[in-house]
Amino acid sequence: MKSFKDFDETLEDLYRAIEGVQTSIENVFLTQSLGRVLAMDVVASENSPEYETSGMDGYAIRFIDQEKGVLKIADRLPAGTDISTKVEEGTCVKTFTGSLMSEGSDTLIPIENVAVVGDEIQIKESVKKGFQVREIGENYKIGEVLIKKGTKIGYAQIGIMAELGLTQACVFAKPTVAILSTGSEIVDLGEPKERPAQIRSSNHVILEALVRENGAQALRKPFVKDEKESIKNAIQDALKSSDIIITTGGVSVGDFDFVKDIIQGMNPDYIIDGAFVKPGRHIKVVKVGSKFIFALPGFPYSSAVMSMVYVLPTIRAMLGQSPKLEYVEAKILEDYEKRSKFTEFTACNLRFQGGELGVDLKGKRVGSSAIITNLLE
Repeated sequence: MKSFKDFDETLEDLYRAIEGVQTSIENVFLTQSLGRVLAMDVVASENSPEYETSGMDGYAIRFIDQEKGVLKIADRLPAGTDISTKVEEGTCVKTFTGSLMSEGSDTLIPIENVAVVGDEIQIKESVKKGFQVREIGENYKIGEVLIKKGTKIGYAQIGIMAELGLTQACVFAKPTVAILSTGSEIVDLGEPKERPAQIRSSNHVILEALVRENGAQALRKPFVKDEKESIKNAIQDALKSSDIIITTGGVSVGDFDFVKDIIQGMNPDYIIDGAFVKPGRHIKVVKVGSKFIFALPGFPYSSAVMSMVYVLPTIRAMLGQSPKLEYVEAKILEDYEKRSKFTEFTACNLRFQGGELGVDLKGKRVGSSAIITNLLE
């Protein structure tokens, strides 16, 4: 086993352990790919546009013919219509936004720049050569990487893939995260509290929402009482169906904190065995075969913070994304008294004012790790 380490050391240990742990890949229908993570680059299979097209409504002309002042309207070419009429000297073709530019033309003159008299246009204001003609490949060219592997799919990515004619997206399979709450004192959603010592559990639903929000599939397990054999069986069962197991409670040094002992008895590879952090210093992160177990504190705020710091990077790694935590520098806008020698994670408000980022603690309560309202924005 390992001993307690500083926060930065524990992160580096985690990053080494999760390097290259990507899940399998699968194809999903494009319309159901929102929020999934691409498992391969999306490369342009064609130019966009494939042909020269009009950027607005107007008339396709030869640039040199503007000096004539009057041009004959040879045809009309609505968007979606194939080119049939060639622009000859002294003629033009009425063209609409997105229409193919007629053969022989090299410039588009807007409808605002002409007056229509019978079957002719009179040019009131000239334009430069190539005006509003969208060149072949103006948006993107064949072979260009449009969306990189590891990108979370949003509406824009779906739109690009649809434009390329793709009906499916190749994505990373969602990691399965089993959530296992332990404790004889907790009651589930909708259950009445029958004794003063009982508490309603919010841990499991917070963690379920957190992992789902970050691209994983949550598997909520039944609550387990503080009984060593029951907890052991529950963890072993979760290992069969999950990539990641999160346990809450039972990692401290109390008489009924069995989780740490059960994990030790499984002869795992220890990644983190305690961290100099607050909250969550008794955290355990181990690997059993190819599976990861995160043994977190029982307080909802503590387990949520530890999940953000350690579990979410693991999920991101499995989804082919960078696991590294992102940092921003901000100015503390009020006095803050550090309450321990550990690295502290304190809920705060991030604001942008005066051209810089600042943090304050307005509405945040300083106290025990049980203050779940600090998670509210």
